[in-house]
Amino acid sequence: MADAAWNASPILWPWPAPAPQVEEFVLKLYGMTGSGNCYKPALLMRQLGVPFQWIETDILSGASRTPEFLARNPNGKVPLLEITDHGETRALAESNAMLCYLAEGTHLLPDDRWPRAQVLQWLFFEQYSHEPYIATVRFWVHYLHKQDEWKDKVAEAMKKGYAALGVMEQQLARTPFLAGDGYTIADIALYAYTHVAHQGHYSLEAYPAVRRWLARVEGQPGFVPM
Repeated sequence: MADAAWNASPILWPWPAPAPQVEEFVLKLYGMTGSGNCYKPALLMRQLGVPFQWIETDILSGASRTPEFLARNPNGKVPLLEITDHGETRALAESNAMLCYLAEGTHLLPDDRWPRAQVLQWLFFEQYSHEPYIATVRFWVHYLHKQDEWKDKVAEAMKKGYAALGVMEQQLARTPFLAGDGYTIADIALYAYTHVAHQGHYSLEAYPAVRRWLARVEGQPGFVPM
């Protein structure tokens, strides 16, 4: 009777699969090795101890112009930070926006209005007065090898690049870091392309305060080279 009762209740197969576990917070950084803009958020996450996955994306071979990538970032550029939070995935473009997002609530982005505004001032300076000349000339020379063909264009851009280095030199002669006494994301933003300016044939010989600052940045906890 016991056997008959057991057989009367068939076992259902397959067993119901357990609900998939959703990782609460996952960061993926789409970037190209050697890009200062891609290095910025990667360095910040290393220094904060935030785990992330690096997705190599070679813009020179068109990897940022595929339909799949353009669906993530219609601007077709790297870096791109993909943020999955409790199953919802969003994408954030622009390296300095990533720095602000990732540094929120840490000592690298002050809460008080004035010091925070000082950090933002340098982030805007980097994008408008520094990166278009330091980084762009580096790309022309180091990657495209156009230093001879585009000699006049390179020379004109370098005038503005040196002007940006001069602004940094004045500030760093007064304070150890760009936004004052403490290391912030302003330093990460401007370190990225300043430390490889020589690859665009810039010389930092006339900028001793900038050179000392580069060494201070490289001495920060968690620093990793590009």
